[in-house]
Amino acid sequence: MTSEASIVEEIETRAAIRRCVMAASDGGLAVSRGDNDLNPGMQPLRKTLTPAAVLVALVDRPQGFTVMLTQRTDHLRDHAGQISFPGGKIEKHDEDPVATALREAEEEVGLAPHVVEVVGSLDRYVTRTGFAVTPVVAFVDPPFTINPDPFEVAEVFEVPLRHFLTPENRQRHSYEVEGVKRHFYAMPYNDYYIWGATAGMLVNLVDVLLAEQRTGI
Repeated sequence: MTSEASIVEEIETRAAIRRCVMAASDGGLAVSRGDNDLNPGMQPLRKTLTPAAVLVALVDRPQGFTVMLTQRTDHLRDHAGQISFPGGKIEKHDEDPVATALREAEEEVGLAPHVVEVVGSLDRYVTRTGFAVTPVVAFVDPPFTINPDPFEVAEVFEVPLRHFLTPENRQRHSYEVEGVKRHFYAMPYNDYYIWGATAGMLVNLVDVLLAEQRTGI
């Protein structure tokens, strides 16, 4: 029997991550992924979903891979102060979700496309607010320059990938809105409260990375 700890160690290699993400990408997009995973029957607030994409940047640090995240500024109209991936709506001039993710990462945090190696995509994630988000997974090799947009981004930071791969760090919580209880994932790290759609997409990433290893448990 393989322990969870040894599984986590096995997956933290570039080759293993690439293999798992590419396998998931070949499987196509699953519309069912999203906020309704923990809230069966919940429908998005808008009938017509808005296509969007985010960049799940895995930074190859000497001590292990990290995940690049941003904290949004407090004055924004939507999701002020929350933790998120760089990303946004797919514009008409974007060739595909990859182009959107790379463009938004450059606009939001100053991450140049030439330092990003796209590996593949996770399942499309449908939010309650009506966005259909494609998480684009990529490797980023240091050194690179970060130049956050001060209007949108309060901070750019990195969290060890191992934090998300550790089962004990995945939490489930709930809140009540208009008399209805909503459930959500949370994966706090130090003073950063990572929750909602961002945590849901991280759960998807973890499930993808651990899938083949868990078959041997």
